[in-house]
Amino acid sequence: MIHPDTELRLVNEIIGYGVFATRFIPQGTITWVVDELDRKIDEACVLSLDRLQQNHIFKYSFRDRNGDYILCWDIGRYMNHSFRANCISTAYDFEIAVRDIYPDEELTDDYACFNLDEPFECFPEPGFAKTKVMPDDFLLLYPEWDRKVADAMNYFNQVEQPLKQFISSKFIDKVNAVAAGKERLDSMLNCYYQRHQKLITA
Repeated sequence: MIHPDTELRLVNEIIGYGVFATRFIPQGTITWVVDELDRKIDEACVLSLDRLQQNHIFKYSFRDRNGDYILCWDIGRYMNHSFRANCISTAYDFEIAVRDIYPDEELTDDYACFNLDEPFECFPEPGFAKTKVMPDDFLLLYPEWDRKVADAMNYFNQVEQPLKQFISSKFIDKVNAVAAGKERLDSMLNCYYQRHQKLITA
């Protein structure tokens, strides 16, 4: 579920649509969380589908730590990539604003978080020569994501959290402990889909 103070807008004719803030969303706010309406689809099911259906899943979903595809039911599936993303995934099945997001600003993700199956071609961004997200970027970038999320969690209890009620029961105690400074943040590395291990155990 995407934060309620967002809406779908056309970015431009080349990029298409994106998700934009309609009100100020401060650092430390949950911006998206997995909920009961998001569909989890295993790889075997995806591979059994018609190619048109597969393309839709590949475009609008991400892979979780188990390799399942998570297909978002709402406008969260339209969040675009940025190498300076203002939202970052956590090990607790939600994304958090890692800096203040202002009205009319686009909410963005780093697609390297999403256990990509293949490289993703990006549009050029000012200040970045890179125009491609690689599947193994996850392993290079997770320490930076962890630092940003840990900083954002310092503000977790100081801001409104309309999506907190949707945090999974298996994570809520740990999230509260991290936000209170009683426990350390779990690394995003816990969300990395290790394909080779799945092949070995299959």
